Amino acid sequence: MERLEADYLVVGAGAMGMAFTDVLVTETDATVVMVDRRHRPGGHWNDAYPFVRLHQPSSFYGVNSLPLGNNTIDAQGWNQGLYELATNSEVCAYFDHVMQRRFLPSGRVRYFPVCEYRGDGCFVSLLSGDEYEVAARKTVDATYMDVTIPAVSPPPFEVADGAHCAPLNDLPRLAGRFDRHVVVGAGKTGMDACLFLLAHGVDPDAIDWIMPRDSWYLDRANIQPGGEFTDRIFRGLENQMRAIAEAEDIDDLFERVDATGQLLRLDSEVWPTMYRCATVTRAELDQLRRIRNVVRLGHVERIEPDAIVLEEGTVPTSTTTLHVHCAADGLTRRPALPVFDGDAMTLQALRTCQQVFSAAFTAHVEATRDDEAEKNRICTPVPHPDTHVDFLRTTLANTTNQAQWMMDEELAGWLRNSRLDAFTPPPGEDVPELDPGPFLEAIPRLEELLADL
Repeated sequence: MERLEADYLVVGAGAMGMAFTDVLVTETDATVVMVDRRHRPGGHWNDAYPFVRLHQPSSFYGVNSLPLGNNTIDAQGWNQGLYELATNSEVCAYFDHVMQRRFLPSGRVRYFPVCEYRGDGCFVSLLSGDEYEVAARKTVDATYMDVTIPAVSPPPFEVADGAHCAPLNDLPRLAGRFDRHVVVGAGKTGMDACLFLLAHGVDPDAIDWIMPRDSWYLDRANIQPGGEFTDRIFRGLENQMRAIAEAEDIDDLFERVDATGQLLRLDSEVWPTMYRCATVTRAELDQLRRIRNVVRLGHVERIEPDAIVLEEGTVPTSTTTLHVHCAADGLTRRPALPVFDGDAMTLQALRTCQQVFSAAFTAHVEATRDDEAEKNRICTPVPHPDTHVDFLRTTLANTTNQAQWMMDEELAGWLRNSRLDAFTPPPGEDVPELDPGPFLEAIPRLEELLADL
């Protein structure tokens, strides 16, 4: 067993592990050993479907020290008028560039791909079988958020012989072989599968969309870098907080927020019960609404050659239909743990669904603060949302965390200068003057509504 020494052992070279290590390398002289079971950095992006794009602008994704993309606005397509969204290949190449051109040349990062971490500082090469033991001051778990995707997760339902089911990774390869497509799953991957089919000319009446739960979506136009979008974003946030402050109950809250345009839904006649941070443009939503065969009969239990058996009923299918598996739990809701626990760290989201920002911010706190209780107070996790009620919980947690950070002059300065922070105006940004009343009133109202559950 080869023995290694480092200040930090980072388990996982996905987006969070890379963002964390980037800030450590930038702000300290620490040494790092990174271990990952995949052949190159980027985590689940290495297994993602080939036509996937970011659901947020490239300009605040990746690592803090290096921009992703060209910071341009799309001139065509369903994201027209908004900042560019990196493709799967762009993200993978970007993280590989960060590793090969920044981390390794620093001389302070050692990278061990295709290795399995066994615990207690030990890992093994999955190719050679060589074993390693790392003597590190701290071990950082960058895998806890547990991103799962259809390509590496079997469908959570039975598929009988004769029925055709494939993950959405296979859609380009199987193009033209089936008369109909049934998309199973209502989250981000399900949306992407539907949009891929529509973008390539598939008749919307030849698409069935199995939607166990309707979702509230975020309007991507409200999640943009500053500049020309600043006034819209802050006015929209003010309107959302006013809607929350004036809400009589939870149903009334969603009706009011829906009216502001901060949240969107597929069907105005259907009340969503899911909220998982999926973003959409209004152009994309218009396309999705072309699909009229939306099946709302619960989760799929079994696919037969001639029938799909769901929790609340059965619908016909055929052997000339491709069932597209989009039902993996991509953003698993994990219990919140202390981020700092002695010689162990567990990276988690500190702002809803903003994993890379959260990992970078955690590294900055690690680099600049000594007291563990203070660090955990600053880095309060915000678990991924699942139900519509989680919109209230995450809005409250986000607002509370942001207010705490902005009261700390040093942290506020870091946020303003962090390219990964999409919600703190940079120095010199012309921010509209807002009414503080709705912000002050929304927090206690959220606490009251949640206490009644």
